[in-house]
Amino acid sequence: MEPRNGGPLNLAVIIGSVREGRFGPVVAKWFAERAEEYGHFTVNLVDLADTALPLALPAVPPALEPRMARPAGMADLTRRLERADAVVVVTPDYNRSFPASLKAAIDWHYTEWEAKPIGFVGYSGASGGLLAIEQLRQVFAELQAHTVRNVVTFPRYYELFGPQGELRDPEGPNGAAKAMLDELLWWGELLDEARRTRAETA
Repeated sequence: MEPRNGGPLNLAVIIGSVREGRFGPVVAKWFAERAEEYGHFTVNLVDLADTALPLALPAVPPALEPRMARPAGMADLTRRLERADAVVVVTPDYNRSFPASLKAAIDWHYTEWEAKPIGFVGYSGASGGLLAIEQLRQVFAELQAHTVRNVVTFPRYYELFGPQGELRDPEGPNGAAKAMLDELLWWGELLDEARRTRAETA
């Protein structure tokens, strides 16, 4: 593990939807801009549509074989998740849950999530992604990641964003993003130090 020397934390912002006509990139771009303005993170936008995500998993799970052989097309995703000190998942609700693409990306990895803070930005017609977020909390708990309390949600997102991807009324979402970034920074620094201490004593 390379020394961080007190520099900014690496924040991966994951676009969880890969469906045709998805709105996720608009929401993710908005949040990535807020994270960059925040000033304490190096922001890395990760689009799952750029990665082949097979649903057929190997016989030995990554919890038991962290350096397992993965498809060649997944190498960049794995590397970016491994380097992340904190993660924000941008997700819609699909049938009261989260996208299969996101579950596949999660299940192909284990140590890449372990002991890292996870935040959520949700969007959907009614719940603002909260139904997906609550299920994702359970999944990430199993991976020994820490999901932060504050979230950003966009119910009826199609009414909230303008044609150029700008928020019509940014005050509330900007405040929610700031609160979540505060949590991610606090937990990110704490867990980064804990992971380094564990690596040095292993």
